[in-house]
Formats: sequence, structure tokens, C-alpha cells
Amino acid sequence: MLIIEFKFQSEITLNMMSPGAVTTGSGNPIGIKDATMTVGPKGPVLLQDVQFLDEMAHFDRERIPERVVHAKGGGAFGYFEVTDDITKYCAASVFEKVKKRTPIAMRFSTVGGESGSADTVRDPRGFAIKFYTDDGIWDLVGNNTPIFFIRDPVLFPSFIHTQKRNPQTHLKDADMFWDFLTLRPESTHQVCFLFSDRGIPDGFRHMHGYGSHTFKMINGKGEPIYCKFHMRTEQGIQNLDVKRAEALTATDPDYSIRDLYNSIKNGNYPSWIMSIQVMTFDQAKKFKYNPFDVTKVWSHSVFPLIQVGKLVLDRNPTNYFAEIEQLAFSPAHLVPGIEPSPDKMLQGRLFSYSDTHRHRLGANYLQIPVNCPYRVAVRNYQRDGPMTVTDNQGGAPNYYPNSFAGPETDARARSLQSCCPVSGDVYRFSSGDTEDNFSQVTNFWVKVLDECSRKRLVNNIANHLSNASQFIQERAVKNFTMVHADFGRALTEALSLTNIVTNTHTHKERKKNDNFED
Repeated sequence: MLIIEFKFQSEITLNMMSPGAVTTGSGNPIGIKDATMTVGPKGPVLLQDVQFLDEMAHFDRERIPERVVHAKGGGAFGYFEVTDDITKYCAASVFEKVKKRTPIAMRFSTVGGESGSADTVRDPRGFAIKFYTDDGIWDLVGNNTPIFFIRDPVLFPSFIHTQKRNPQTHLKDADMFWDFLTLRPESTHQVCFLFSDRGIPDGFRHMHGYGSHTFKMINGKGEPIYCKFHMRTEQGIQNLDVKRAEALTATDPDYSIRDLYNSIKNGNYPSWIMSIQVMTFDQAKKFKYNPFDVTKVWSHSVFPLIQVGKLVLDRNPTNYFAEIEQLAFSPAHLVPGIEPSPDKMLQGRLFSYSDTHRHRLGANYLQIPVNCPYRVAVRNYQRDGPMTVTDNQGGAPNYYPNSFAGPETDARARSLQSCCPVSGDVYRFSSGDTEDNFSQVTNFWVKVLDECSRKRLVNNIANHLSNASQFIQERAVKNFTMVHADFGRALTEALSLTNIVTNTHTHKERKKNDNFED
């Protein structure tokens, strides 16, 4: 168990094996638990009832801010085992030899919903992995899709606002949703994934995961190469049809969390095969697309999958809040041998994830046991801050350089840093219309989907889009027509039928209400 690696936590766990006496938060034993201290049996409560004050003060502060995105989720623990040698591409210690095992934590989530929302809605799914490596924490923070809606991080807050609630009505708003997406045509690729069959996975176990972004790997010779990470489910892809998903939303909104927990509890440990795609720097320069554009994929026929290892989840959390709600991932947590690429969205996430954890959990969130890089000793020049629960690095110097045996730089880490020349004009380059937004979506429509899948995709889009204003519907049809003429034509027909049904239903409801009022 990961959190029992810590001595203080181990002692607490051992003490909890026997019930013992109930105490206050400061460990003082309590003689009477079910009554406040009052003046007589009917009198007022006394301010000196510190036992009651301790109880209420903690209760008032039990809820930490929920995640802005990925608020609803579940997770578990297990290991990553190397099955194939990729040291010619990457010198990260996690990949150093076949059969090496590294402890992991994984969290799966929906994206747009609040903490109490249903697991079975149409939404991308977060797919995050924390590797507790010999070189500290490596977080691979991705989704169940290989692409994303936008390619410039400055648009991320606006995008998320459109997936949340209207600030005036506090209701989900189809106009907000489709207005933004149709004004940013690069979202078309991800929108088609979202409204396809894979938009509602059958639990967390039956979906693939992707690092989505392009990363850099550095080998032992200091040679860099670009890569993408893929996690392919060994349980097989399974998705929920719309009616089944709607039924589960009403009857079992925690379906995915329950499925994951029960599967592990029953010894049916879910697993994924990790693979990579690699692209040389020379290939990247000559590539027909921007290889760092997260709205696009790399063709598997040109850049085939190379198997790396296996991810297995074999332990449920012992306490959800301690190990899952406080589990914090950041793409900035990288180990020697793995670096970010020029991917703009990745560059933006390097700051935002760590920053939001400092807001939610505090400046020392990495001291929380589930986030702590417990396989290495943290030695740096950062000190103090709220919730410092370690020895605060004792009397070690808190400035660098120093003459008093403070930690020094690591030669291996220095050798695994790539040196890449950068040149160009400093400017705000808009990427909305400068890239090809549709050709990969055309391949998805023509080569990936069969006729039945195309019909379901069109119907799913039409059912949601029909709630948006007419001019936004027309703009959406125009974008999907750019993908394929048949796509635009089928969507136009589906919207016409959906609007007729909606208008008829609205008319009947209005007439029924009029009769009722009479």
C-alpha cells in the first residue's frame, strides 16, 4: 500500500486496527461523545465546549474546492511493468529494463460535470497515471481520446466555460456549447469522437487512454526523439448506447466508479498495454501537419505503435478522500529522459495543473502521502508554507549556492536534457484558420466509421445541436459539410426531423398547459 510507506502513516494504520478511545483532533480522549456541554439539561451550550468546537470547526472545512474540470472520478493503485526494451529511445529509469515494476496510481473522470454528476453522460474521460519512479513522480495526464478540442491554451478557460453552466441561468446551455465549437473549426475532430459511440464508454475499464500531447524522449546518448503515449485496454473497447446510458444516469449515476471498484475487489484486475509512437526531429520538420497540434493524430501506418509495457490496477483506495480526491496530477511532473515538446496546449498545462493544486490542496500538496515521491528523498531549497508535515528539511541550508553541504545538481539528469535551437518572430500567432481542420476528420468519417456508426454519430449530434439557435445549427452544418458532403446532408435531414419532433412536442405541452390553466 502506497501510503503506508510513510512511518507516521504506518503507525496510524496499526493503531486503527483496534478501536481504542475516541479522541479530539489533537488526540485528547473523549468521555462523552453524544452530548454538548450545557448549563443544565435544557440550558445553552457553553463556549468552553472545546470538544464541540473541534467537531464543528473541522466539519465546516471538510470540503476542499472541487476540481474545475475532471471533478467526478474514481481511481485505484497498481503497477507498471516493462515488457519491451525501448532504451534506444528513452533513458528514463522507469523503462530501464524488461520486467521492472513501478508502483502507479490512476484516476479516471468525466470532464465537464460536477462532483455529483453522473458517470454515464456523453463527455470525454480523463485518464491520468502517476508513476512513483526511482527519479521521483512522473505524471502522464491524458484523456480517452488521442486529440483535443483546441490547440491554443489561451482558449481553454473559454472552452471549459461553454461546457459548464450559463452564468445567468446556472443551466447547461446548448447555445454556449455549440457557439464556441462552431466558431473554432479545429474542434470538429474531437466533436466527432465525442458524439460517436466512444463518447459514452462502458465504465473506465473498457476504454483506451492517451497522453494526447507530443512529448520528447532522450536516450542514454542524449539523443532526443518525439513520441506519443497510448494505453490500450486489455478488457476490450465497450460503449453504452444512448438509452442504456440514460437509464443508468437515473438508476446508477456512479456506475463507472462502482464497476472499477467491484472489479478490483473481486480480483478481476483491469490492465492496459502501453505503447509509443516515435517521430524523429527530421520527420517532424518535413511532416505535412504540425506534429505538435493536439487536434490531430499521427497515422499508425506511418508511425506504428511500439509496445512498452503493461499497466495493472490491483488495489482499491482504502479511503477515497485521502487517496483519490487529494490525488493530484500535473504534466509538469517529468523525470529525466522525458521532456515536453513545443505543443502549445501542453506548454500551457505545465503551469496550470500545478497551480490549481496549490489552490485546492495548498502549497505543500506534494507532501500529501498519495502525491509524495516516496521512493526518493526530496531535497531542495523550498521551505515552509501551510501544512508542512515533514521535518521541513531540518537544518539544511535554504539557499543556493552554499558552502554547507546543500544538495547539488545531478550529472545524470544534466546529461538527459536535450538542447534544441529555437528561432522565429515573437508574436501572437492565431492558429484557428492557419491549419488543416478537416482532412483527418474526413478520414475518420470515411475510413473509421461504418454506415451504422455514421448514422448514430449524426443522430447524436442532431439531438444535442437541435437545442441550439438556428444560426448556430446552420454554422455547425457548414463545418460538418467541410468534412464530407454526405455528413452535412445527413445532419441537415436529421436536424429537420428533430426540430419537427421538438416543435410538435412543445406545441402539445403548451396546449396541455393552456387547457390546465383554463
